[in-house]
Amino acid sequence: MKLPGQTNFYKGKVRDVYTIADKLMVMVVSDRISAFDVVLPRPIPYKGQVLNQIAAQFLDATRDIVPNWKISTPLPNTTIGYKCETFPVEMVVRGNLTGHAWRTYKSGKRELCGIAMPDGMKENDFFEKPILTPTTKAHIGHDEDISREEIISSGLVSETEYIQLEKYTLALFERGREIAKDRGLILVDTKYEFGKIGDTIYLIDEIHTPDSSRYFYMEGYQERQDSGEPQRQLSKEFVREWLMENGFQGLEGQKMPEITDEIAGQISERYIELYEVVTGKTFMKNDMNFNEMESTIADEIKGLELVQN
Repeated sequence: MKLPGQTNFYKGKVRDVYTIADKLMVMVVSDRISAFDVVLPRPIPYKGQVLNQIAAQFLDATRDIVPNWKISTPLPNTTIGYKCETFPVEMVVRGNLTGHAWRTYKSGKRELCGIAMPDGMKENDFFEKPILTPTTKAHIGHDEDISREEIISSGLVSETEYIQLEKYTLALFERGREIAKDRGLILVDTKYEFGKIGDTIYLIDEIHTPDSSRYFYMEGYQERQDSGEPQRQLSKEFVREWLMENGFQGLEGQKMPEITDEIAGQISERYIELYEVVTGKTFMKNDMNFNEMESTIADEIKGLELVQN
């Protein structure tokens, strides 16, 4: 795709990102899916539309907390917004002992990213208060856990800006949990990415999607905890679990299991289910023609440039 005023193109794990006049970004969220920092060989139908539309709704719902990059969403899988200078860390916030935190805890460690985790916790228990466990932002390979002190001392982010990122992260997570609660869900953990234009910090990328977040169903949560049963969840974790059950964790020498029509369909259904539960809306499938998509995005860019001029 070649867009008006295009000055750069970047193909990420699941997104195609176009820079326009070095001022705007066009993010096309594909149906590609990644796990363990590996792009799976088969796309998941409608996944891009689900992710983009959830992110757009939550960006609008949190704009009073922090400015964000979004200008418009001309298509279900596309967002156009401001190009920001990206902070080289991802702000991960966890309300429950789940996923990577639980795997760390189960190994016997009681500290994650410099944050102490108390003894006596079970998988999926709530932390007394949400914890921040940031990671480095890797374009290639794995993101790495890093502590607040390491981020500041290494100069990745200044102390003043990092304190502001912490405040924004906790406020966004609290808003996300409030919205999830209204939908009968628990927002378990998530990550946020930030950038800046001049001295102004912006929330960028996606927010509260199943690729960046984990949700539990609220109904029956405590009963399942008390009986030691797994929680009912809506997130990408079930994809990771399926891969692990089939001998794949992204390590050298491991073979990717076959993603059959049935598996791809099941994953797609889970993404659509999360969209409908989180947003309260019925998902509308849009089978877009590539040429029509390119034309629509180009027209939107031209319109934005006219407005800006």
